[in-house]
Amino acid sequence: MKMNRVYGVIGIKSKMANWNADFTGRPKTTSNGDIFGSDKAFKYPIKKMWENDGEKVLYVKSYKTEKGNLQARTLAERFEQLFEKNVKDIKEKQEVLKTLFQAVDVRNFGATFAEGSNNISITGAVQVGQGFNKYEDSNIEIQDILSPFVDATKKDTAQNTSIGKKIVSDEAHYFYPFSVNPENYDIYTKEIEGLEGYSRQDFEKFKKGCLYAATAYNTNSKMGCENEFALFVECKEASKLYLANLDQYIKFKKQENEKDIIDVSELEEILEKVKSEIKEIEIYYNPYTIHLVGAKENTVIRELF
Repeated sequence: MKMNRVYGVIGIKSKMANWNADFTGRPKTTSNGDIFGSDKAFKYPIKKMWENDGEKVLYVKSYKTEKGNLQARTLAERFEQLFEKNVKDIKEKQEVLKTLFQAVDVRNFGATFAEGSNNISITGAVQVGQGFNKYEDSNIEIQDILSPFVDATKKDTAQNTSIGKKIVSDEAHYFYPFSVNPENYDIYTKEIEGLEGYSRQDFEKFKKGCLYAATAYNTNSKMGCENEFALFVECKEASKLYLANLDQYIKFKKQENEKDIIDVSELEEILEKVKSEIKEIEIYYNPYTIHLVGAKENTVIRELF
């Protein structure tokens, strides 16, 4: 079943954690100092969740043993590992496209694939923006960590074991806008026989990732990161409604010794004006840490759990 267009916002909480670090190890910021998370940081835990669920995921790092060394695979090698065929042996570009669409991350996020004689760019049905932190009082904390070992590069002169650093934000609340436009694949489905478009099943897999993937992905730096909010606005089948990024209409406020407030009043007012184009509005949130303000009666409210 083909999917309708969807717009939404995903909220991710980071407490004494580093949701998305830059190359210095600090939480990623703009030139103005605003903390944000990239779309890559958003997508990666979702891909890992899909991979753990046994789905075919192309764009994740995988390794091979080469002459006794552990090395990352090339894109062509990952393609061969996942689909059990060598891309150089595929003569028709249409067959490469059909093969790529077997991967759940390609069906959702698209792909850039330049291997052999192929130069393929697929604009994903799902587009994700940058997730800006809406908590104004976030601070960056630097923790010194004592290693039990001497620095191997200075072992002849070092007197003490080395000291490392762990950099986190004390608290941040990222809000990511996204859109789902199944029509992005029409140029392929109309020309390639047997290629299906973006389906309801594909969207449900993306939705599951939006609700749980950040919480499930517990690495050292991501421990303390969790899903706390999700909004889905599904358009009617024939709707011509096009919406700007919805995160700009959501407000976050922290109360001392109280639940945090997520205020969707302004967003609900905007959506009320175009309700004839909307099939359903869903909001998921963590009621144990969040007080939701401004949701209208016709909005479906669900707990994240």
